[in-house]
Amino acid sequence: MDKLLKVLSENAPIDLAKVAKAAKLTEKQVAAKLKELERSGLYHGCTAILDDAAYDKEQVRALIEVRITPRREDGFDQVARRIAKFPEVSDLALVSGSYDLLLTVRGSSLREVANFVAAKLATIDGVLSTSTSFQLKKYKESGHMMEDDEEYERLKVCP
Repeated sequence: MDKLLKVLSENAPIDLAKVAKAAKLTEKQVAAKLKELERSGLYHGCTAILDDAAYDKEQVRALIEVRITPRREDGFDQVARRIAKFPEVSDLALVSGSYDLLLTVRGSSLREVANFVAAKLATIDGVLSTSTSFQLKKYKESGHMMEDDEEYERLKVCP
């Protein structure tokens, strides 16, 4: 990944002037409020929304559902924290439904993601099962469309 894209994906800069104008505050007030929000844990920084397919055509993204056995003392937290430490895992959430955790995993190939699941994820004590779906195309992320609307014309059906 390009160094600039890597930096932006980890912590994109914020235009304090634009934020201040939109919030009707001074830049100094915005900077102070952002620091306060970071300390409180409500705000965790700002990242750029990158279209993986546009800059890294070889990268693979997978959504993995994980079923685990909750522990008496801390429920799902211990296993979730352990999974979150893997660099391949970009997102992790506790969910309701037939699985307990939903992970987004990135790799350079299908084999790399499969190896991650088999060698790292499935071997964790408490992991009962996994279900992996590979992302084929991204239409929208964080409220942003990933491509322009294209004209779509249905084929005309003639009697």
